Amino acid sequence: MAGRILIADDVTTNRIALNVKLSAAFYEVLQAGSGAEAVAVAGRETPDLILLDHDLPDMDAIEACRRLKQNPKTADIPVLIISAASAREARIEALRAGAEDFLPKPVNEALLLARVRNILRTRDTDEELRMRDGMNHEITGCELGFAEPVQSFAPPCDVVLVARDPETTRQWGAALALHGQEGIGGQIKALSRSEALTATESDPAPGIFVLEGGTGSSDDGLYLISELRSRARTRNAGIVVILPEDEPGRESAAAWGAKALDLGANEILTAGFDGEELALRLKRQIARKQQADRLRETLRNGLRLAVTDPLTGLHNRRFAMASLRRIASQARASGRPFALMLLDLDRFKQVNDRHGHSGGDLVLREVAARLRSEIRGADLLARIGGEEFLIVMPDTDISTARKAAERIRRRIIEHPIHLPRSDTPLFVSLSIGVALGGGGKAAPSMEELIEQADRALYAAKSHGRNQVNVSRSAA
Repeated sequence: MAGRILIADDVTTNRIALNVKLSAAFYEVLQAGSGAEAVAVAGRETPDLILLDHDLPDMDAIEACRRLKQNPKTADIPVLIISAASAREARIEALRAGAEDFLPKPVNEALLLARVRNILRTRDTDEELRMRDGMNHEITGCELGFAEPVQSFAPPCDVVLVARDPETTRQWGAALALHGQEGIGGQIKALSRSEALTATESDPAPGIFVLEGGTGSSDDGLYLISELRSRARTRNAGIVVILPEDEPGRESAAAWGAKALDLGANEILTAGFDGEELALRLKRQIARKQQADRLRETLRNGLRLAVTDPLTGLHNRRFAMASLRRIASQARASGRPFALMLLDLDRFKQVNDRHGHSGGDLVLREVAARLRSEIRGADLLARIGGEEFLIVMPDTDISTARKAAERIRRRIIEHPIHLPRSDTPLFVSLSIGVALGGGGKAAPSMEELIEQADRALYAAKSHGRNQVNVSRSAA
């Protein structure tokens, strides 16, 4: 099933008609005949979406929506209100109560199904981000703090108005100005359609686009939606579409709106809208975008923590092993060699014994910085143990690898490290074992390659330290 939808309507024929439409689209349908029953069923069954008829026998849909939003178990379930009345006050009150949308009767079937798909797609995306956050919490062992209010950290969110003529955007801006910018925070500015698509990555990314929809033969509005969704800079922006009123001989606004929702629009409303309604919809989209952006950023930070050594800022062993597998696979496929180095600080225990762990940590950070400065952008550098590092150099033969290892060894030993509270410069050295991988199907496995480099490193230690030793298999 595509999702579970609860229909609340006291008229049995209405419920049957909606049931038929939704079941044909493979939704699982639950039913309720009153507001109280809808609240009870929602609490027990936790559907993915609730459709409320406005005039329920025991309470109106707005009161039912308020009760659903007050219950932590049902607060996150989206609510869609359907009503024979389309008065401004009813729409505004529904949005204030937390409803996703307010659709007037008779409901256009294509628009209803598109709105259902749109709402469930948004809900699934939010749930996926929260699930990944939970996985991040398990992996990193740290609390990412989603309980904090979004407004306490969210940057301002700019709103861009895009219409065919400046007068339309002026009217939209005036309508919004009547209700102030509280809850919007960022700038409200007008752009042409070409300007909306040609902004560079260095420009601030708009948070929300308000677009003028079109009907008839021109699909430039639909093209704009699809282009905004396809570009990295605007992919996660909110999109609100304002539709023209129906005119004889033209495609209906409802049909065009259904296409817009399926292409990625978040909200649609009809020309002649109330400024307060637009402001409410914008504020909801801004809050949703800020929350989603925060989720994505904390996910990125969590993943970064999971693959980064916190002391040196280098990649950790987990990341290094996964990257080594990828480099080895590419080398086998291309027949090109790659070099692997294991590097170990000599007599590092003496550094800790003499200067304490804070001194040892400073040495590790300085060595890591020097190693980073000596490798190419395509090379992999990681700290894989206490004082042990790994470097992988793609597309590198043994001669180049030996020269690079010698250069790294000299960089460490020839430049002393100055520690706080010590007048004597500290000289440290590295021993390095080098092995060669890649070169086709007969290439050593990753495990064999690491073992070769480890034996070469052990030989470098055994022969006096502060030297480079190349595995016999690579020589």
